[in-house]
Amino acid sequence: MIKANNIQYAYGNLEVLKGVDLHIEKGEFVSIVGASGAGKTTLLQLLGTLDDMQTGSLIINNKEVNKLSQKELAKFRNKEIGFVFQFHNLLVEFTALENVCLPAFIAGTNRKKAEEKGLALLELLGLSNRANHKPDELSGGEQQRVAVARALINSPSIVLADEPSGNLDSKNADELHNLFLKLNKDLQQTFVIITHNKALANLGSRKLEMKDGKII
Repeated sequence: MIKANNIQYAYGNLEVLKGVDLHIEKGEFVSIVGASGAGKTTLLQLLGTLDDMQTGSLIINNKEVNKLSQKELAKFRNKEIGFVFQFHNLLVEFTALENVCLPAFIAGTNRKKAEEKGLALLELLGLSNRANHKPDELSGGEQQRVAVARALINSPSIVLADEPSGNLDSKNADELHNLFLKLNKDLQQTFVIITHNKALANLGSRKLEMKDGKII
């Protein structure tokens, strides 16, 4: 699903990634751990095509993404990659269902089909009765589950998550972790998750540790 070879990245004279090689198979649940400043978030942003590659190559689902134009890349990202961040980034003026459906609308999916898929995902995540509520009417755990549904709406090849439970209490964090496991098992959804949460890190099929810009 992912083949990253010799990824190097620097901010000015500061080397953040120093030659990262990473191969991830379809259906894997991979956690990436390491101290702050190890390069984890930078790596995830590059894997998610949110930053431009400087050195190295990146193939996602058999597509060499660093050779795509910006327009092609935006379309690829929308279809193939789902994102879950520490802060849910829901749009406050829209309902839970509308937030979930936004990536599908951007992809050109018709409203009826997108809303049917969105409602099915909210039901899968235990939120079918909250579909028409706006974010400020939802708990933190519910908001994050809406963000997970949004990440899944276009049936992405991979879901990338950066500290997804970092803003949740222990109960909601455990529920989110179990949800990831269920999605990985039932849907064969590929996950790459950056986390400082040891419980979440240990749930994965593989745990990688980064230090000083490298996977050790």
